[in-house]
Amino acid sequence: MKLDPSSETRKRSISVGSLFEATKDRFKLTQLNGANGFANEIKDKNLHRPGLALAGYVGLFTYDRLQIMGNTEIRYLKSLDPEQRRNAFTTLLEFQIPCIVLTNGNLLDANLLEAASAKAIPIFGTEFSTTKISYFLADFLDDQFAPQVVVHGSLVDVYGVGVLVAGRSGIGKSEIALDLVERGHRLVADDVVMITRKGEGILIGAGTDLVKHFMEVRGLGLIDVRSMFGIRAIRYQKRVEIIVELEEWKENEDYTRTGLDDSTVTILDVEMPLVKLPIFPGKNVTVITEVISLNYLLKHYGYDAAKVLAKRLEGMIEHKGQGNRAINYFEHDFE
Repeated sequence: MKLDPSSETRKRSISVGSLFEATKDRFKLTQLNGANGFANEIKDKNLHRPGLALAGYVGLFTYDRLQIMGNTEIRYLKSLDPEQRRNAFTTLLEFQIPCIVLTNGNLLDANLLEAASAKAIPIFGTEFSTTKISYFLADFLDDQFAPQVVVHGSLVDVYGVGVLVAGRSGIGKSEIALDLVERGHRLVADDVVMITRKGEGILIGAGTDLVKHFMEVRGLGLIDVRSMFGIRAIRYQKRVEIIVELEEWKENEDYTRTGLDDSTVTILDVEMPLVKLPIFPGKNVTVITEVISLNYLLKHYGYDAAKVLAKRLEGMIEHKGQGNRAINYFEHDFE
C-alpha cells in the first residue's frame, strides 16, 4: 500500500477563541474577563500549572502553554497581602500566555482580572476539578495537534472491526463498501479517509465534513448512504484495525496461501495488518472481507487457524505419518 508522505499534516496552533467555542459547553467554561485575547495562539498541546512562577521562579516557566490554576495556586495568592498578590500575578502577565483556566469554581480579584485584560490574556473559569478539566483539555488538545494523513479508500465497520479497503482508482472499493453496507455493516468514509493518530498506537479514521457519507458509484453517480440505508448504516469515526488492499489477479504473482507470514504497512509510524487481496471476475470480495474481519477477531482473542494447522502438521510429522486417514472409524449411519 502506497501513501504519499507529503499528505501528512500536523496542526501547528489553535486559537483561544476556537478552543473556547468548541469546549465551553462540554467543559462548562465561562469567560471571567471578557472576550479579549481570543486571537491568542496555543502552540503546545501540553498544559502547565504556574505555581513556581507565582512564587517568583520563572526559569522553567513554559508560558506558551495553556495555564491551569487550581486550589493550590489560588490559596497561595489568597495567603498574600493585596500588593504581594498583585505583584505575584502580574509576574505571569509579563509573558505571552495564551489563556488561564481557573478550576474548582475559583475566582480572582477584580483588579487581577483587569490586569489580565490589559495584557489581552483571557481567563476562564470552570466548576470542574483540576484533575478532571486537565484530562479533558489535554485530550482535546491532543486531538487538535495529532498528526493526520489522507488515504484514498473506503473505511467500513465490519463486525466491529475497522476495515480500510484500499487499491487503485476504479478497482471497486466503493462498490465493495456499498455491498457491505447492504449486508448490514456500517460505512465510515468513502473515497477520502482522514486518519488521525490517537496516542502512540491507535489510528482513528473519519470522513471529511464536506463529503461525510456520500458515495460515488461509477455508472450511477452520487448517493447518500445515510438517507438511503438509515442511521444504522453509518459511523462518524472508527478505529482503523486492518488494511485490505485490492489488486488485479496476476498469474505469476506469489500470493499468501497459509497466512503464516503476516504482512504489515506503516501509517503515521503505526504498523497495521495488511491483507493483499487479488480479485478477478466472479470472486465474492464482500464475503471474503467479512471473513477477514472475523479472522482478525479470532486472532485478537488468541486463535490463529494457520498456526493451529501448522502445529497439527508438525505433530503428524513427529509421529511419522501415523493416522493419516481423515476418519479412523466410520460409525453406521442410520439416518
